[in-house]
Amino acid sequence: MKINRVLTLQMLAALALTFTFASCSKSGSSKGTSKATGWKINDKNGGFQYNDKYKKQALPPGMVAIEGGTFTMGKVADDVMHDWNNTPNQQHVQSFYMDETEVTNAMYAEYLYWLKTVFPPTEENYKHIYEGALPDTLVWRDRLGYNETMTNNYLRHPAYGEYPVVGVNWIQASEFSKWRTDRVNEGILEKEGYLKKDAKITDVNGENTFSTEAYINSPSTVMGGNEEIVLRGKKGARKQATKDGKEPTNVFAQRSSGIILPEYRLPTEAEWEYAATAMNGIREYNLYKGKKKYPWSGQYTRSSKRSTRGKQLANFKQGKGDYGGVAGWADDGADITDKVKQYPANDFGLYDMAGNVAEWVSDVYRPMVDDEANDFNYYRGNVYMKNKINDEGGIEIVTADNIKYDTLSNGRIMARNFPGQVAQVPVDENETYLRQNFSTSDNRNYRDGDTPSSRFFNFGGDSEESLSKNPMYDAPKHKITVDSLGNMSKNQDKSEKRTTLINNDSRVYKGGSWRDRAYWLDPATRRFYPQDMATDYIGFRCAMSKVGPKSDKRKVRG
Repeated sequence: MKINRVLTLQMLAALALTFTFASCSKSGSSKGTSKATGWKINDKNGGFQYNDKYKKQALPPGMVAIEGGTFTMGKVADDVMHDWNNTPNQQHVQSFYMDETEVTNAMYAEYLYWLKTVFPPTEENYKHIYEGALPDTLVWRDRLGYNETMTNNYLRHPAYGEYPVVGVNWIQASEFSKWRTDRVNEGILEKEGYLKKDAKITDVNGENTFSTEAYINSPSTVMGGNEEIVLRGKKGARKQATKDGKEPTNVFAQRSSGIILPEYRLPTEAEWEYAATAMNGIREYNLYKGKKKYPWSGQYTRSSKRSTRGKQLANFKQGKGDYGGVAGWADDGADITDKVKQYPANDFGLYDMAGNVAEWVSDVYRPMVDDEANDFNYYRGNVYMKNKINDEGGIEIVTADNIKYDTLSNGRIMARNFPGQVAQVPVDENETYLRQNFSTSDNRNYRDGDTPSSRFFNFGGDSEESLSKNPMYDAPKHKITVDSLGNMSKNQDKSEKRTTLINNDSRVYKGGSWRDRAYWLDPATRRFYPQDMATDYIGFRCAMSKVGPKSDKRKVRG
């Protein structure tokens, strides 16, 4: 009897202890309470502020979601060009977002209007900002062709407003992406009550501009430090604080707020090819049923559907002297570029991933994709930078007085950054010391163009000097010199000793265009072009990384 009483007391004690632990666990995981300390999160009196109600990344304007996965990057069909630059290799791409269509003339015209309004080219300090962003409309000219109508009208005339922008070099496309990042986040912060309503139109000028990076790192410097524009606290928090006679606690939005979108950028080559191929259209469970030749299913460029049978599925060159077919019975309905969304989308919902215009991607070109070095989010082109710190210990904001301009190899002058943005410098040994994942700021030559990858590498000897005299990729080096009076001298490298056009400024472009034969419609084909030059057949679209889970809808695992 005594033994039973002792056992009963022990069982009651164990149940009480279990209940106590369960209560603690429940309390620690409750909404608005820290699991680490048990303290309240987002207390109106202050303390740790965090968006514990975050659900998922908002869909960026103009984009569609691309769920990541594994795929065979490279060409498996016959290599009729004998380039040997796209041998098959297995890669994995994380989920991301991509523009539904190419960037159009109307979209780029909005960019030009903003630059011209905010940084008037009539002002000496700003004159190269707008001029440097202008597309090269002379790309339409041909020695033996009359194309002046496109030269004069293609960029500006509303008849071409929904046509893809061309004449844009790789650098201009990258700068457009940065501008778009700032304008989209500026609109989001205005909507959420962190910025004064309509200030992005009525109060913006060369000295008062919004930069996402500047806002995150030093919000008090944004829009010229005007507190009437950069509001302290979210609208609702400000009202409550005023009512209570206190300062708002959540003063500025940060990355932890969950409302600031990642940067718009050019897609990597792996992302572009993965999105264009859209293998999800022929997936069966965990397998792909073959290899798609084009962004659509099937081995032909014409539709097999009864309602559209025989129509071309992309805008490309049919044959010699045939860019659109016979009048009244056009094969693809276009002779030059065409309006976006005129041809069926692929299985990801992306338009014109073959034909219309080829598209810049962010990668530096090399003849091989080094899957032995990396098979996850492959990208060649990393040049790691960091925010520049001024003498006072804060970040350095670009102004009209310290803005930097670059003179390209063709003589075009472009702004390296805009006033209001954060000045950038390469990372140094403070970031690279004893690291295993990277050792330098510039990684464009890694394993293909650097000293160890060259046949001139002399282990233990002075291989750096040998490589400088005998570079692995001996491309032409055009020189631009400017004297003290601003006079420019152009020196074209015409040396017959040059062996290649490949260098660190050669960028990959993908997809066929209105000027290309069907062979180039294969998403795996790849070509390159100097990053500071433009054509009438290369355009671009933007991408954005996805934060959070691979998919917003979890698959049921059987």
